Amino acid sequence: MVKPAKATEARAKTAATALWYVGLRECALNEVILPSRGPQDCLVRTLWSGISRGTERLVFEGRVPPSEHARMRAPFQEGDFPFPVKYGYCAVGIVEAGPDAFPGETVFCLYPHQDRFVVPAARVAVVPKAVPARRAVLAANMETALNAHWDAGSGPADRIVVVGGGVLGLLAAFIGARLPGAQVTLVDIDPGRAALAASLGLDFAPPQDCPGDADLVFHASASAAGLSTAIGAAGFEARIVELSWYGEGAVEAPLGGSFHSKRLQLISSQVGQVSPSRRPRFDYARRTQAALSLLADDRLDALITDEIAFAEAPERLPGLFSGNGITAVLRY
Repeated sequence: MVKPAKATEARAKTAATALWYVGLRECALNEVILPSRGPQDCLVRTLWSGISRGTERLVFEGRVPPSEHARMRAPFQEGDFPFPVKYGYCAVGIVEAGPDAFPGETVFCLYPHQDRFVVPAARVAVVPKAVPARRAVLAANMETALNAHWDAGSGPADRIVVVGGGVLGLLAAFIGARLPGAQVTLVDIDPGRAALAASLGLDFAPPQDCPGDADLVFHASASAAGLSTAIGAAGFEARIVELSWYGEGAVEAPLGGSFHSKRLQLISSQVGQVSPSRRPRFDYARRTQAALSLLADDRLDALITDEIAFAEAPERLPGLFSGNGITAVLRY
């Protein structure tokens, strides 16, 4: 017979706490039981996890279209859309047990918000020493921004306009500004983004002053008005890369005017499929390491604007999703 103290100790080793979206605009912390760790698995103690203001807001509001329920599943998600679901994909933690090369390492993993978890070692990426654990939560967004540039075919000396100064737009602009000779302008309705843009080496403009004749345009505002601005910014035969995820509902796309006479290209980009130009060579491990390496810049700390204790998440997330910050992190 197991004594109560030993039973409690055993449960503490196998139990974890996870954030679940349990109903419309409602979330809760629930206990989950960890699976047994195999010889090629890692036990990770979470330090930080990042909240996607765009995607997770759609989950929180029950706006994931039924047609996208399967494609929108996050790695290691539990439950089904619309509710209840254990969702999230930006976790950073310390490996407490695992194959010889991993214990003690800080790693990034596409895992929901949970204080401890067990995953195959192949699904974690070691965070470079030059990247603090807190900043490493941006890796998933950085990977998406990197793939957007692969889809766009960006190059040196390009005139690039990015419409939408959320985390994805800012990271796309940040990568663009590293191209030799590139001129990158961030366009946003919030004038407060101007100082942040300047710190990242970007020009800034409100929508009414958006420059035209751009070689490439990235749209990341998730609004019809932003899409209209993006199309208006494009030069002759330019490419407009749509990065927004709108969820349910129709979106007006202004395809009249000069859209056809300028022979514009409007393409979608998201990280579920890597650009064909890189797909044969950039597997998950390689592109994740590339994204993490791009985060070795102290200026990117400014993209994390909100920090919430994990225990306070159910009470704080509704206000967070109605706010206008950039990236929020949960502190474990």
